[in-house]
Amino acid sequence: MSSRKTESLVFGTGAFQYEAVPGWEQLPDGWSFLEVAGVATDSQNRVYVFCRGEHPLIVFDKDGKFLNSWGEGKIVRAHGATIGPDELLYLTDDLDHTVRKFTLDGKLLMTLGTSGQGSDTGVVDFDYRTMKQAGPPFHYPTNVAFGADGALYVSDGYGNARVHKFSAAGEHLFSWGEPGDGPGQFNLPHGIDLDSQGRVYVADRENSRVQIFTSEGKFLDAWTGLVRPTQVQVDPDDNVFITEVGKRHGLFSWMVSDPTETGGRLSIFSPSGELQARWGGGDDPAAPGDFFTPHDVCLDAEGSMYVGEVIWTGGGEKGLAPPNCHALQKFVRCR
Repeated sequence: MSSRKTESLVFGTGAFQYEAVPGWEQLPDGWSFLEVAGVATDSQNRVYVFCRGEHPLIVFDKDGKFLNSWGEGKIVRAHGATIGPDELLYLTDDLDHTVRKFTLDGKLLMTLGTSGQGSDTGVVDFDYRTMKQAGPPFHYPTNVAFGADGALYVSDGYGNARVHKFSAAGEHLFSWGEPGDGPGQFNLPHGIDLDSQGRVYVADRENSRVQIFTSEGKFLDAWTGLVRPTQVQVDPDDNVFITEVGKRHGLFSWMVSDPTETGGRLSIFSPSGELQARWGGGDDPAAPGDFFTPHDVCLDAEGSMYVGEVIWTGGGEKGLAPPNCHALQKFVRCR
């Protein structure tokens, strides 16, 4: 990996400038991600790529060297990936309606939810507009985050409108949220993370906002000025990194692409909600630093950033994505 800073590959502003590293991942010959739904990093900065190709979980070192893969035949559809404080890997399988805990080499340790069985919310397919009521865990869950005490928070999801809190041992403690666009209501809670104060940030995708709650589910604030946010990642200084899928691609069947709106982009906010940096927009989605349908963002211990994109379901299956469009990008923070 080159350490030379090339102006055209540096993105962001001020203290938040990053260099894109095109072609970082060294996949075996003939392999493809197809698309990357989730990315997680461990304490050794190994990168766990949760994708929707033949090999659901692919592991790299920080320099992009392929290490191993697993998960074949175990995953219905990849969605979210998170390394917990226990250094175990939590995978959200939306079509299986489960969150599963694995060792880093793929041994299953725990399953939350009932495999293949969504809770009764009345939703039809993935159409959150048809939801009749919020339900228990899970109906197409999306992502997992952790409190300092090891408690799990799960955003749920395409077929529900809730956040569920579990103990570290997997006991369901309580849930909050209902369908709608008011405070504490959700239209597709898609991404989730916590800051150092225990505040819970939820990417309320189809309401184009991030809502902030206490660890007990009390509404605190909402950040707008976003366009269909998909994931939130809070760094050790409580800066908040947000992927936004925009309104050009990654649309439901009843939606119409709007080229006057932003496409996929990456935004960074201060702990108080002030925009610090933003790049992308989808004008050239195959170019380094631009995006087609960003779905997940993850930071490693060195501050490097990984952004996964669902380019196939986001429009690639309809021929809308450039054939050379990236499913995963790495950005190294400029020092």
